[in-house]
Parts: sequence; structure tokens; C-alpha cells
Amino acid sequence: MTRELNILYIGDSQVFFERANQLHPIFLTIKENNLEAVNYLENNARPDAIICDYHLPGNNGLYLFDWLKQHPEIRTIPFILLSHEFSGEVFKCALAKGVDDYYVQAVSTPEEILNRVDFLHQFKSGKNGLKSLEKKAKESYRLPTSKRIFDIILASAALLLSLPLLLVIILAIRLESKGKVYYIAKRMGRKTFNFYKLRSMRAGSDALLKKLAKENNQYNDNSQLQEKDIEYSCPKCFILPDGKTCSPMMYVDKSQTCEYWYNYKKKEQLKHSSAFVKIAKDPRITRVGKFIRNTSIDELPQLINVIKGDMSIVGNRPLPVYEAELLTKDTLSKRFLAPAGITGLWQVELRGKGGNMSETERISLDNKYADHFNGDNYSFWYDIKLILRTIPALLQRSTV
Repeated sequence: MTRELNILYIGDSQVFFERANQLHPIFLTIKENNLEAVNYLENNARPDAIICDYHLPGNNGLYLFDWLKQHPEIRTIPFILLSHEFSGEVFKCALAKGVDDYYVQAVSTPEEILNRVDFLHQFKSGKNGLKSLEKKAKESYRLPTSKRIFDIILASAALLLSLPLLLVIILAIRLESKGKVYYIAKRMGRKTFNFYKLRSMRAGSDALLKKLAKENNQYNDNSQLQEKDIEYSCPKCFILPDGKTCSPMMYVDKSQTCEYWYNYKKKEQLKHSSAFVKIAKDPRITRVGKFIRNTSIDELPQLINVIKGDMSIVGNRPLPVYEAELLTKDTLSKRFLAPAGITGLWQVELRGKGGNMSETERISLDNKYADHFNGDNYSFWYDIKLILRTIPALLQRSTV
């Protein structure tokens, strides 16, 4: 943070920020209670952020936050609640009301609070915020005209030609097992959309996924942490006096731990678990399902997704939302820079290898196509080559 922040502070701990002011340029306006703060906000230019002590003369800092919410012109000002010591009741109440953040002086430094204030100011003002990012993404992303025209023509023709086959397969699915012949799920590409497939699994298969993903996921590292191995004792809290915690406390599986240690252990677990799920010899697949998966007939309804504009013929495979939300690192989320596709580089290579591919290889191939799609050397003919490579890949015998 290099620019000066104009902060309205309400409370009696201004000394807390004196050292930080030497490192981060801030202009601190100090008020002792809510009444003075309200008068200031009504008669002066809005500050970049508000830091308010919870304990104030006569009432508490949440009263001021409630007043802010009633005034649309200033309700977007970042609001930080500050407390001398942690209180679970105050934390829950602040969270329920929508306070931007809650800090405890005993375990927080003024530097980290001011860094958070700077981020919140930029985010809520739109300078580096979500609206700005969404607007930039919409402006920068555009499917090439040649690709879109090709998608519509090919998808429409393929859907009409495959209609007799679809009717036969639909009848076979219905005769073998109960339930709908189609499957609709939320998938994530460059956006979230309804994803269409012919049903290749028995009804109720989603309920088995969690157990199967733990036992049979081909992408998983065998050394992943087990639930029983997770300890809930935080080393930071251990060195603090009794009753003090380094961060707000929370309950996890009937155990109590602080927020810092929970997030740390969660990150450690994710290092040893896979973002992707692919079940080896999936027992949920029916006999008809195995056939339509081997031949990719189950994916024919995705031609409707292509016509609608949810997907392209060639792209990176759309992911279930529960998988997509784990791809938070740049090296993982880069795949979403390309459109979702029925076939693509990863799928062609995977089928060509008989379904045997590591998660690292898959990420690499997804990113490779994303680089091609967004690069200056994007070629429509590269997509055609992938489509031609898809045809022999369909003849392999693996339900991937």
C-alpha cells in the first residue's frame, strides 16, 4: 500500500495505529462515539474506510454499522469492527449483519488491518473489484466468429443425423433401468450452465460419488490425509494465555478449533487430494451406459449445449461445480480461459492412452489449449485437427 488512505476511526485506541502510520500513509480522523461519527459522515466527504471499536460509550460499534446500512450513499464504505479481545457472540453477530471484517487487537497487527482496509476499499469501489473483473472478462472474451458459425452448423447437422440412433438408445436405457433417460447437471466452463447427457448410470448414483471418489479416484494421491489424522490444536493459540485465541473459534465435526488453524489444515489436505474425480471401473455404470460411454453416444445431447452457446465443439471439458471450485491457483484455473467443449486436447490424449493419465498431465493439456485459444496464433484449423483425432479415439475401450 503506497497511497494515503482516509480512514474514519471511532474509539480510544488510536495509539494502536501510530506505528502503522510510519509504514503506511494514512489520514486518520478520530471520533470517540457513534454520535460524533454520524455527524462527521453527514457533513464531510466519505472516507475510504471505517474502523470502529466494538465497545463505545453508551452503545457499541454495530449500532453505527446498522445506521450505515440505512444510507445507500455511504453503505458501501468498508467497515472493520475492532475488539480488544475475542468474543464469539460479537463475531457471530457481526458476521450475520454483514460487517466486512472483524479483528481482535490482542492477535492482530495494525499493518494487516490496514492492508485489509486497502484491499476492501479497492474491491468495493470497483478499482480491483469483482464488478471490474467481470466487466473486463466480458470485454476480453469473445468466441471467434468462424468458430461459432462452425459450432452451430456442425452441431445442428450432427443432431439431425443422429436422431434415429438417439431414439434407439433412449429406448434401450429405459428398458434396462428405471429413471429418466437423460441427465442434467450444473457444469462450469467460462460460466455455469445446465449440462445435458444421456444417462449411463443407475438412478441415484450421485449419492455414491463421495464414497467412490475417496476409495477409487484415479487422480488421488495415496498419501492423502485422513480425517482421523487431523488435529485441532493450533500452535499459535498454544502460546497465548488461557482463554485467548489467535483467531475466532469455530466448531468442526464436534471439535473446536480456531479459524486460522482450520484453514491451514484444509490447505494441507488439498495438497494431497485431487481436484478432479475419475472412478476406476465405476460400478454405477449400466451395460447400455458402458456402450454409450465407449462410443461417446452419451455426449450427443451436448450438441444442444453447443447450439445454445454454452459450449463449443472443441474446448476444455466443463467441470462439475464441486471440482471447479477447488481450482483456485493460477496454474489450475487457467483452463477456464478457453471455452467448454465436447472434445478437446485433453480428451483426445486421454482416450488415446486408454484412459490412463495423471492429474498433472490433464492440467498441462487444458492449459495448453487455453494458451492456443487466447494466443495470437489461434487457428481454426487446429480445432479441425482435434476433431479428426477424436474419431479414431472413439474406438478405444475405456469408459472415460
